[in-house]
Amino acid sequence: MARITYDDQTAAAFKAVREIPRAGLGEWRDAIRRHLDPSPGMTVADIGAGTGAFATAFGDWFDLAIVAVEPSAAMRAQIPSRPAIRVLEGEAGALPLPDGSVDAAWLSLVIHHIPDLEAAAREIRRVLRPGAPVLIRQGYPDRADATRTFPWEFFPEAARTTATFPTLEQTCQAFTAAGFRREALESVPEKLTTLADFLAQVDVYRRSDTIIRGLTEEEFLRGKERLRRAARDAGPETRTNWLDLLVLR
Repeated sequence: MARITYDDQTAAAFKAVREIPRAGLGEWRDAIRRHLDPSPGMTVADIGAGTGAFATAFGDWFDLAIVAVEPSAAMRAQIPSRPAIRVLEGEAGALPLPDGSVDAAWLSLVIHHIPDLEAAAREIRRVLRPGAPVLIRQGYPDRADATRTFPWEFFPEAARTTATFPTLEQTCQAFTAAGFRREALESVPEKLTTLADFLAQVDVYRRSDTIIRGLTEEEFLRGKERLRRAARDAGPETRTNWLDLLVLR
């Protein structure tokens, strides 16, 4: 499922630097609430759950049951042990869930790791209850500024990798073929880190990030130098990134 082999070292790097502090996800909490209309007892399938950052957030924010589906054993080992989180080995194209068993599906920065998006959409349709939503947190190469937000402004060659990701049109087509319709699309801000903190973490960040790993060593070092120069002049403000929330039913 993944473009990266998530071994223990890579999973630990992801956990250390890729998870967004909960305080930076307030806009995501509000956007998800608007489209999910959560109520206690609902079950959400977190598909490609990674290290469980959003699985735990959904439980804390909305008092929901979470089924975290993740193919990598190393990533699954990083998911916090919580009574409300059930962790399963599986991929988007072959979900280990019964028909009509979940009230929503959540995919966060996952669709570019899925080799057959139409097959995944059919599987998601199978496991969702009638009328249940799919919520996708993602950046798309056919959306404006997809590679010019933080931190990609410092690594312009990253566009070479993001150009290979599914577009918004391709994503909607895959889900439409499975019987879904697009209900909403909105850009949601998330507060990440200061430039100085990101500079201190960027080498670890590279180990677990699909886009930065696609750079050559020379491209990475040039971007790191741009980042270093910017960090010298920057204040302590937290930088903001924007990603899309696509909602389908």
